[in-house]
Amino acid sequence: MLESIISGIGLGIVLSFLTGPVFFALIKTSIEKGFYAGVSLAGGVLVSDIFYVAITVFGSSFLILESKYRLPLGLTGSVILLVIGFYYLFKKVKINYEKTTSKRHNTGYFFKGFFMCILNPAILLYWVSITSGIISVAGEFQAKNILPFYSAILITQFSVDVVKAYYANKLRYRIKEKSIARLNLVAGLLIIAFALRLIYNLASGQSLM
Repeated sequence: MLESIISGIGLGIVLSFLTGPVFFALIKTSIEKGFYAGVSLAGGVLVSDIFYVAITVFGSSFLILESKYRLPLGLTGSVILLVIGFYYLFKKVKINYEKTTSKRHNTGYFFKGFFMCILNPAILLYWVSITSGIISVAGEFQAKNILPFYSAILITQFSVDVVKAYYANKLRYRIKEKSIARLNLVAGLLIIAFALRLIYNLASGQSLM
């Protein structure tokens, strides 16, 4: 179980580098509306991720009964992660530095984060790619490993989002597009490395957990 938690924390840190629409929404909200608004938005994202994780884990659990699905699932998940990694390597960055002083109830930002993710099918594909990779190399879909693993991912991602919100609010005038571009580069390389590791574990029969 401890190994699953450590693996989940590591993957959660890697996934926290993703700089898609949610990332920029979090940074922008924290800069313009404050730290607590950013945390509320991150909370909405967390709830939507829990929902999608539940769907993918429940929907994919039956696949472990058929070993013939493990190879194609693993390759599919790896290819998706590779594509995402290369996307971030070449992604162009544009940030709007506008500042407003209007205030809204933080619950509104919670629902903004929730619906931003729950209505985005790419988020579901994102979790399916991770789950399919886990199934392909783990060989077992036991709750004693899966629950700690995903819990560690989600808690780590939320914790990093809170840190992002804090520093985005504190350093609002120092966040430059060049810095985000460098973050994209790091994110892309880390995701590609994880995908290659997944392929290696799949080929060698080792477990990711």
